[in-house]
Amino acid sequence: MRHSLSLSARWTAVLVVIFTLCCLFSPAISVKHENFKTCDQSGFCKRNRAYADNAAGVNSWEAPYRIAPESLSWKNGQLQGKILKTINANGETVRLPITISFLESGSARVVIDEEKRLKGEIELRHDSKIRKERYNEAESWAIVGGLDLSKTATEDRGSAKSHVKYGPDGKFEAVITYAPFGIDFKRDDTTQIKFNDRGLLNVEHWRPKIDKPVPEVKEGEEAPATPEVPAGEDESTWWDESFGGNTDSKPRGPESVGLDITFPGYEHVFGIPEHAGSLSLKETRGGDGNHNDPYRLYNADVFEYIMDSSMTLYGAIPFMQAHKKDSTVGVFWLNAAETWIDVIKQKEAHNPLSLGIGSKIETKTHWFSESGLIDVFVFLGPTAKDVTKLYGELTGYTALPQEFAIAYHQCRWNYNSDEDVKDVDRKMSKHNIPYDVIWLDIEYTDDKQYFTWDPLKFANPIGMLEQLDKSERKLVAIIDPHIKNKAGYPVVDELKKKDLAVHDKGGGIYEGWCWPGSSHWIDCFNPAAIKWWIGLFKYDAFKGSAPNLFIWNDMNEPSVFNGPETTMPKDNIHHGNWEHRDVHNINGMTFHNATYQAMLERKKGEIRRPFVLTRSFYSGSQRLGAMWTGDNQASWDHLAAGFPMILNNGIAGFPFAGADVGGFFGNPEKDLLTRWYQAGAFYPFFRGHAHIDTRRREPYLAGEPYTGIITQALRLRYSLLPAWYTAFHEASVDGTPIIRPHYFEYPSDEAGFAIDDQFFVGGTGLLAKPVVAEKAESVDIYLADDEQYYDYFTFEKYSGKGKHHVAAPLEKIPLLMQGGHIISRKDRPRRSSGLMKWDPYTLVLVLGKEGTAKGELYFDDGETFDYQQGAYVHREFEFKDGVLSSSDIGTKGKLTDKYLKSVKSIGVEKILIVGAPKAWEGKSSVKVGSGEAALEWHAEEGNKAAWAVVRAPKVAIGEDWKIQF
Repeated sequence: MRHSLSLSARWTAVLVVIFTLCCLFSPAISVKHENFKTCDQSGFCKRNRAYADNAAGVNSWEAPYRIAPESLSWKNGQLQGKILKTINANGETVRLPITISFLESGSARVVIDEEKRLKGEIELRHDSKIRKERYNEAESWAIVGGLDLSKTATEDRGSAKSHVKYGPDGKFEAVITYAPFGIDFKRDDTTQIKFNDRGLLNVEHWRPKIDKPVPEVKEGEEAPATPEVPAGEDESTWWDESFGGNTDSKPRGPESVGLDITFPGYEHVFGIPEHAGSLSLKETRGGDGNHNDPYRLYNADVFEYIMDSSMTLYGAIPFMQAHKKDSTVGVFWLNAAETWIDVIKQKEAHNPLSLGIGSKIETKTHWFSESGLIDVFVFLGPTAKDVTKLYGELTGYTALPQEFAIAYHQCRWNYNSDEDVKDVDRKMSKHNIPYDVIWLDIEYTDDKQYFTWDPLKFANPIGMLEQLDKSERKLVAIIDPHIKNKAGYPVVDELKKKDLAVHDKGGGIYEGWCWPGSSHWIDCFNPAAIKWWIGLFKYDAFKGSAPNLFIWNDMNEPSVFNGPETTMPKDNIHHGNWEHRDVHNINGMTFHNATYQAMLERKKGEIRRPFVLTRSFYSGSQRLGAMWTGDNQASWDHLAAGFPMILNNGIAGFPFAGADVGGFFGNPEKDLLTRWYQAGAFYPFFRGHAHIDTRRREPYLAGEPYTGIITQALRLRYSLLPAWYTAFHEASVDGTPIIRPHYFEYPSDEAGFAIDDQFFVGGTGLLAKPVVAEKAESVDIYLADDEQYYDYFTFEKYSGKGKHHVAAPLEKIPLLMQGGHIISRKDRPRRSSGLMKWDPYTLVLVLGKEGTAKGELYFDDGETFDYQQGAYVHREFEFKDGVLSSSDIGTKGKLTDKYLKSVKSIGVEKILIVGAPKAWEGKSSVKVGSGEAALEWHAEEGNKAAWAVVRAPKVAIGEDWKIQF
């Protein structure tokens, strides 16, 4: 009997119905903690924590792993050797091959394997056919570049340590200590990161299972005492593990890996999404509330998740940054199995005579995964941008999306019919509410069979798509990885016939339960499955689809209603005979990738940028599309949680992120809905979404003044689309987050390192702090410098380091412009971004204290890949010494001239100068080439800055020009 189907099919079906009804009719319930493991309920987590406790509790603790110096060899920027561990009194030794690679980029990589498993010298239990070695293919999914070995790194080997100089100008150093094994990574002679500083390296080596005889107890005798098991050696979950009625067989036995990583002098660590918590990660040992467990990375379907928690959510990016004054470093733990990370913050060891004066906090982390290799990349900065860029060189930068994708998306589960969709579309236009995309959840299908349409409710999908297309609007439809197990359904029939599904531990096709009921899951680790999946999206195969239809991949953790922790059993088997436990956190990305590839190949010769939203993700998913934070609630605390989660995703390399505006579960009261739209206008991915059981909440239904305020928030997003698109372009070429936390912009300002409720939008100088608290009518915005700031809407002035009180009645978004920037926008209101394509630009010059300003604008056709051949405009605007200039900063390519010719008619209709100097008073014109343009000057009013405007300067946005003020 499959462990995943311990109940009969009938009773499992009943459970699915109950699960569905709970989702439909109990929106007030929150996550069921009993469905998800704590560390104490996870065998390998409990063992590794016990190992750490044992190390901390023994005064003479001696870490058992050591490098054999005679095994070391150096070649082409790579140090190889063997780590040894003696495991018994007979001198039996475990041998762990280690490879330390020093990369041309300045990064370093440490890989530790296990010789016996690597050579296949182990026996598997249960006659399993799975691979014997540790999973070593995460690299093939997550890594796309940046692995070239250094040509300049040098090694100096001694009797106890080896020193390797590497990185730019040789300013980085790795000091490898042989016994006990450890590595110190230094920058400019100062240690930044330590491996195995606490001696917590732990590789659970292979060992045969020995069935212990049960001692015979004669009548009247007491049973002999059970011998105590040493700490860290609890065997109870080595060979199988049960949870929630499911038993996980473990044919390879215990195989977890762990390592402690210390950041000396660093108080703040960020990243490792996805968790609902603060930007600066909290302590997990000796902490309070929801942080007594380590941060868990195990992609799972967790609906109505709780706040301020280390509990796992839908995605996993095992990338962490540490920051202190003027220094950022990072580590990337490349492992796709279930992973936990403990965080401890302690004062550094100090001279006892100092009484602790001048001592600094250091952050100690402990990483452990259930299986696979130890494979860690090290980034020594020194800036956050350096670290993010190097991580992006490895895993790829965020894909530059079509422009419609960064506009507003209107969604709910579910729009009832094609007529319903068309009616919403008409009403959005009637009320002059801009939007670009309307979405369909699973109810559009015929009996929850993907690639079909309900023949009654969606009888004319092409007509629906054609109406949307008239306003340059799109449709997104959901397609999930579970395929309904129904005889006669061609998709599942082919899936079975071609053997393209995930298998259970016995080798048969795995059957589980999800929205369609009995289902099978496509195995996208299989190249043949990807090829088949691509074919399903062809226009002649997916009847009723069209070029303006795009895709949403949900439930791809994968979510399995009757599976352990609402997901797939770990002993399921994927293509290549890898267990699911080895690849779980990558699984969602493989499905996302298959859909992305399919969208590229819908029709020969039609190559446009795909848009595919995913819920589950891993390092590298940023190359494929967008993500959102999952099933949140219509509550103020969930609204407030959105920005820290999105900021953490951004610094972890996946900035195209958003949260469900309005909250997925529950009915938001109108103030909350309005504030959420104002916040959503600053999400990189901006979508309103709602549960099937909630009341309809399209913006035009809110009533005044709410509809008007929401519309203004949407129009703000649309007017600033040029600035947003420029920020997306920057993220696509160097990994810089789209919305940026305070420490990223001000690395010296210690008071701001943990700020996560305000942020900068790209490089625009726009500083936003949307209201996320109930009944709040003001906010305090923290300024980190002495530059001049202006209210975006009123031009009220703010300056001076520290907190500033900003009024924020319901109709107002707290948004400041930092002096010294030039912001590009489009001011003509339209129904969709596609209808704005040929509109002229407005340039907003926000003059700083020095009377200067600078900014960039990037745009292309917003649709194809032609920009890769030079079909784009990239301009730098600068105002200096009374002259505004436009210059080209792009790189010419094959299609540059053709594209520039096509956009020649797009001009600048207005130039707005905020903080205009008093010397301009009385000035009526500016010089534009050999001509002139009118200048209007407006004096200061109270604390509001003077401003000026130049209308119709008659310059083209894509050409060089100068305007003399």
